[in-house]
Amino acid sequence: MKIIHTSDWHIGRALYGRKRYEEFEAFLNWLADYIKNEEIEVLLVAGDVFDNIAPSNRAQELYYRFLCRVANSPCRHVVVTGGNHDSPSFLNAPREVLRYLNVHVIGCMPESITDEVIVLSDGNGAPELIICAVPYLRDRDVRRAEAGESYEEKGRKLIEGIRTHYGGVCEEAERVRQQLKQQVPIIAMGHLFTAGGQTIDSDGVRDLYVGSLAHVDKDIFPSCIDYLALGHLHIPQKVGGSDFMRYCGSPIPMGFGEARQEKILCRLEFDNGQTVVTDIAVPRFQNLDSIKGDWEHITARLEELKSLDTSILLDLIYTGEQIMGDLRDRLDELTAGTNLEILRIKNERVLEHVAISSGEETLADLSIDEVFKRCLDANKILPEQQDDLINTYREAVLMVQEENDGLETEA
Repeated sequence: MKIIHTSDWHIGRALYGRKRYEEFEAFLNWLADYIKNEEIEVLLVAGDVFDNIAPSNRAQELYYRFLCRVANSPCRHVVVTGGNHDSPSFLNAPREVLRYLNVHVIGCMPESITDEVIVLSDGNGAPELIICAVPYLRDRDVRRAEAGESYEEKGRKLIEGIRTHYGGVCEEAERVRQQLKQQVPIIAMGHLFTAGGQTIDSDGVRDLYVGSLAHVDKDIFPSCIDYLALGHLHIPQKVGGSDFMRYCGSPIPMGFGEARQEKILCRLEFDNGQTVVTDIAVPRFQNLDSIKGDWEHITARLEELKSLDTSILLDLIYTGEQIMGDLRDRLDELTAGTNLEILRIKNERVLEHVAISSGEETLADLSIDEVFKRCLDANKILPEQQDDLINTYREAVLMVQEENDGLETEA
């Protein structure tokens, strides 16, 4: 049995305003070809299919066209779970139709955990795999809010709620396995942040979760799980060093912080009770590069990149001593007529000069925590009171992010 684990496609995501549909299309075409050529039988997509709750027509077209291609390939089953960026109702809306294509969609936590346990059959109709298709679990799904709770109590209840949910779903999976009277492998899916998880600047995850209690330990996952297919973190990584508890990461770089990161899919094969996991490298469909330094360093690097004669998106950070008010014009002149496209220029020398002369900073220079800390200091909040307020603020930011990325109000 050949299985692919992928996640965090974020179809529709832009980079400094630049649309990236060509990259998403190239990836999905490559993945469909890989599934066909390698005769992959099961595809698991562990959340964040889209980048926002209202994907564009182009993003939807890419998604559904891909599913149709896979339905006409050797792949017998696709399981898609919702992530925090996905709209649960949008993902769930066509699931009855998609089921005829053997595409199983769990956009949000259903009313019954039995709906999260999916038995996949082989070409002869014999059960071959049990999937615990757990989507992104929102606070309201697993925790009952109570007045007067501390930040730590809320975090503890959230983690216990996640533990209880996985325990219940896996208990149901084991019950189903006993009914089948076969040692069918159990794969659990999830979209969450595990303790010790690696993040990177500008990935949309780091700022929200660093310093948060919303991290779960590997021991919350029941021992009956043969493989844990996770999404949410964009860096491919193992959980607690386990070969069978993995984040596959995002398949294309979501920002310049991931520019030099190798992107992968996880390929699983169950054979005679043995589980083999292989990293499958994803091709780079669009080159990104970030250049930071003085004028001499930036121009030298640009000349190197121009000689490659390939399309490259650039993030440039000027740190030289000389104040260059015409930096943009100079860089545009250097890159004119080339395959280099500058998406952002940050002139730190000018920003520093403005800050010194005016005593002001821009919001772009501060993290969300720094902004709030400045507010506390400006209002003369005592240092011993600030920790609790900062924790409450971080919780509020998480709730707003969850509302914006994963929920929509009813019409």
